[in-house]
Amino acid sequence: MSHDDFATEPVNGLPERPPQGEHILWQGRPNTWALAKEALSLPWVAGYFLVLALWRFIAVSDLVPFGQAFGSAMPFLILGGITLTLLWLIALVQARATVYTVTNRRVAMRIGSALTVTLNLPYTQIGSADLARRKDGTGTISFTTLGETRLSYLVCWPHVRPWKMNPTRPALRCIPDAETVARLIGEAAQTRITEPRLARQPDPAAVAVAAE
Repeated sequence: MSHDDFATEPVNGLPERPPQGEHILWQGRPNTWALAKEALSLPWVAGYFLVLALWRFIAVSDLVPFGQAFGSAMPFLILGGITLTLLWLIALVQARATVYTVTNRRVAMRIGSALTVTLNLPYTQIGSADLARRKDGTGTISFTTLGETRLSYLVCWPHVRPWKMNPTRPALRCIPDAETVARLIGEAAQTRITEPRLARQPDPAAVAVAAE
């Protein structure tokens, strides 16, 4: 389900070339602003510092002139601006380091800015996929995985469904045109799951020799 990706990528977003019969249907990455707002809570952080500045202004407005009261609130606004800029830069780095890949056989997620990891999610190991749409047209597609493999929430963050840790649900986070991508994944998964497979039958002669 996972692969530490330290080698040079032969194909952008994938640790190795797709095997014969597998082809890429879509590739993309998170929208930076959407990721900053959703994963890093940019509006809430901005509101927090705005409330602090307003509280400081009101607290001293009866004691000092307007200009001094406004000046006493400025440090909170400056600190808030610095914090928001850092959060936006984190979102930018995360988005630029990420490549989501949808093929006819799997969903691959190359994630991580400091430690790069590629998650491979074959359709046969995906139990369900949920789409959360946003008003700006972006959306998040999260997956429920099958089997015993467990993913680390911290390693995968922010490419996970928020607050779902047991088990962690990997996600294509804040992608543009998420509804179209979700439909593409659904069609590819249906085709893959219903695809007939050949099972190797035991050699009767070999069985006979083993029985002797």
